[in-house]
Amino acid sequence: MSKTFKFALVAALFVVGGCASFEDDNGGGGKEPAPKELEYEVVEFLPAPGQFVNEGYTATTMEEACAYAGERLKNGYFVSLGGFGGYIIVKFKTPIINSEGGYDFGIYGNSFSGSSEPGIVWVSQDANKNGVADDEWQELYGSESVLKSNVLQNYSIIYSRTDDEKKIAWCDNKGESGTIERNAAHRQDYFPAWVTENEYTLSGTLLPDNSEWSEKNQEWVLHAFEWGYADNFSAIDLASDRANRFRILDAHDATGEVNILSQIDFVKVQSATNVIHSAIGEVSTEVCGFVSYNNAD
Repeated sequence: MSKTFKFALVAALFVVGGCASFEDDNGGGGKEPAPKELEYEVVEFLPAPGQFVNEGYTATTMEEACAYAGERLKNGYFVSLGGFGGYIIVKFKTPIINSEGGYDFGIYGNSFSGSSEPGIVWVSQDANKNGVADDEWQELYGSESVLKSNVLQNYSIIYSRTDDEKKIAWCDNKGESGTIERNAAHRQDYFPAWVTENEYTLSGTLLPDNSEWSEKNQEWVLHAFEWGYADNFSAIDLASDRANRFRILDAHDATGEVNILSQIDFVKVQSATNVIHSAIGEVSTEVCGFVSYNNAD
C-alpha cells in the first residue's frame, strides 16, 4: 500500500485546522476543540498478522517498518495494525500537556457506520528523560473498561508460522486457538517480514467481540463502542474531521488505578479485539494520523 519508502525513522508532520460547533458529551467543554499542528515520529511498529501486512512494501528490520509507517502517516494513508495486539508507537517532538478536563489529542482512523475496529490507546510520560519509550505505559480507559466487566486485562496471543503458508496459527493464554488465513484479495505473507523468529507474542487488553451478522444485509456489522477507542465510530468522541479524541485524565496504571500524568511524550495504539471472519478477515485497527488539542509550547 505504500507509495513511498525510506530506510530510516521518519518524522510525520500532520497539520489540520478548523473548528466546528459541536455539543460534547464527554469532557470537551461544549465546543469541538481546534486541532493544532503536531510533529511526531514512529518509533515502533509491530502489527499482528493481517491482510495488509507486507502488502506493497518491504521491511526487514524494525527501522524499515517504522519508516514505512511514518511515511504512510505523513501522506495521510492508513497503517493497519493487524489482528489482536498489533501496535504502533509514536514519539511527540513537543509533549502534550494534561488539560485536566478537555480532550488533549486525537487519532485519525477510517471507521464508518457499521465498521468500527477499535484500538486501545496507551500513553507514557518520559519520566526518566532519556527519549526512549521505556517508562510505564498507562491505559486510557474507554466505555467498556469503565462500565462493563467483559474486558480481559493481561491477555496474550502467540502467533506462529505453520507448514501451510496460507495460514498463521494463534493460541492465547486462555486456552483458545485458531488461524488467520490468507484471502483471495490479499495473497502476500501475513506474518511481518521483520519478525525473524517463527513465532512472537503480543499482549494487552482484550475488548469484547463487536461483530454481528446482519441477516437483512447479509454482511458482518462491526458495532462501535460508546467512547474511548481509536478507529471507532463513536457518537461521543468522534470529531467532525474524523479523529477520535482522548483525555489524559482517563489514564489508568497496571492496577487499574487512576494515574494523573502532567504530560505525555509517547502514544501507543493497539488492536484490541480478537475477531476473525472469513468474509472480512481479521478485525484490525487502522491509524491515519495524530493531532494535538493541547501542545506544550
